[in-house]
Amino acid sequence: MPIQFNRVSSNKLYIQIYDQILSEILSGSFEVGDKLPTERELCAQFGVSRAPIRQALSALEMNGYIYSRQGEGVFVKNTQNPAEQPPSDTAFMLESVSPEDIVDARMNLEPLIAKFAAQRATDEDIEALHATIMQMEKETQAGHYVPETDEQLHTEIAKASHNDLFIQFMAVIANAMKQQEMWKFIRDRTVTRPDYRDTNFSEHKRIIQAIENHDAEEATRLMTSHMQNLYDRYWKD
Repeated sequence: MPIQFNRVSSNKLYIQIYDQILSEILSGSFEVGDKLPTERELCAQFGVSRAPIRQALSALEMNGYIYSRQGEGVFVKNTQNPAEQPPSDTAFMLESVSPEDIVDARMNLEPLIAKFAAQRATDEDIEALHATIMQMEKETQAGHYVPETDEQLHTEIAKASHNDLFIQFMAVIANAMKQQEMWKFIRDRTVTRPDYRDTNFSEHKRIIQAIENHDAEEATRLMTSHMQNLYDRYWKD
């Protein structure tokens, strides 16, 4: 008989989805090697978008309960009770800021920060941005995506806004990204892909150019587009 999951409705949807799927795995509804419903089917059953489904599946994969095969789907890897397994960081991971929260915050804050950076950037700010975008270009050409360089660039944009609260907001977001293992897990499976590395660099370069030109409208538009693309890379691919 097909498994039927219950719809969910509250914040931290992915935690409820995680718990329901894990409960079915541990109860014996699935055996090792069984294929889980597709993301589309899970979205319909839980009554949610793709984002929390992906977060829940990522958490299950990180904790060794499932594995994915490109183009084939997601399969059960382990049906052991957590008490029989070595301790994991599951509780901390699920209680921390969700990847979707991080993307939401960035999508709403960073275009505004870019706007003020374009209006207020000094020659010293622009020099720092140039140095970092050149570093990102070298890394991209060498076939590498370095998260620290990406973070540094966004931090320098915040500094160029000359607004202490914006700088603090970005520091909080950066810290959340470092603490959230799922963020890194999904990032390493999407943003680091070769086709995204080049696009990511190109988007950043155009943003820096708009800031250098003190074009606040263009900087806002480009950062909005960059954040939307970030969302799409994480949740739609």
